[in-house]
Amino acid sequence: MQYRKLGNTDIDVSVICLGTMTWGEQNTQQQGFEQMDYALEQGVNFLDTAELYSIPSTAETCGSTESIIGHWLKARGNRDKIILASKIAGPGEGWIDHIRNGKTTFNKTNIREALDNSLKRLQTDYIDLYQLHWPERKTNFFGALGYEVEDDKFTSMRETLETLAEQVAAGKIRYIGLSNETPWGLMKFLQVAKEFNLPRVMTVQNPYSLLNRTYEVGMAEISYREQCGLLSYSPLGFGVLSGKYLNNQLPEGSRLSLWPDYARYSNPAATTATERYVALANQHGLVPAQMALAFVNSRQFLTSTIIGATTMQQLESNINSADMVLTEEVLEGINAIHDEISNPSP
Repeated sequence: MQYRKLGNTDIDVSVICLGTMTWGEQNTQQQGFEQMDYALEQGVNFLDTAELYSIPSTAETCGSTESIIGHWLKARGNRDKIILASKIAGPGEGWIDHIRNGKTTFNKTNIREALDNSLKRLQTDYIDLYQLHWPERKTNFFGALGYEVEDDKFTSMRETLETLAEQVAAGKIRYIGLSNETPWGLMKFLQVAKEFNLPRVMTVQNPYSLLNRTYEVGMAEISYREQCGLLSYSPLGFGVLSGKYLNNQLPEGSRLSLWPDYARYSNPAATTATERYVALANQHGLVPAQMALAFVNSRQFLTSTIIGATTMQQLESNINSADMVLTEEVLEGINAIHDEISNPSP
């Protein structure tokens, strides 16, 4: 297993981070335990979760993933071996009213309540990396390209950082991160932190895959130069890059069979690109999903790749991508496809 520094700290995190959002919906607690046990044995020391998980978030399942992790940490007694990341939900405009009755802005009251509730579910005194799940302000994220100017109001970044600083001082948080963030947002948080001596952003959790390399425009340079590495989510495009949905296949129990609306990576251009990436992998005797993950793992601006799996077979294969080094020929083939079909699923 490879390890990389978490921001400018002395913490080493595995290049593979175990994503957990299916636990409590597609996966049972027992299966979650099995995944965490196996991942830890393979050198994975980094877990990522969120207060709104499992996905899709409902009033009945919200917080279930954190609870599963909490039960595992208590049962195994290995909190010191894990770098644990979680997230506070941002505004949802109706779809997450079950979280704090829709009060999901990043002010002092909401951050304190969200953090304390996560700590209780996780059965721990502290979270290593606490992230803002998506911006409070109205901007382009979750697949939206192009910024539309709106007269919106949002909690000042200074207030948010001051509140997080209080939680750091209280020992409840070690470091902070952002998610689904833009170049302006990341640089502004860094600026405010430096100006007022407040906690510095260490990571940015954004989508990045062969089907969505938009992070390379603007964000990648900031990540590299400012030591705010990417935590890549959806590195397989909801499993699309494994090739399992090609030729109109819809495996039983897969995410797209359960929730057809999760079709962000399934438009015609993305399907064509996926066909070509899968063919490239097969041409070189590679497992398509492992090739896709190995590409993400190889980026210099990356801290860790967040994988998710609903079966142990998927988990084992995904973790094995950490040891794969792609040849120049394969990388040239990937870039040739990207040049022709750039970012079909932003």
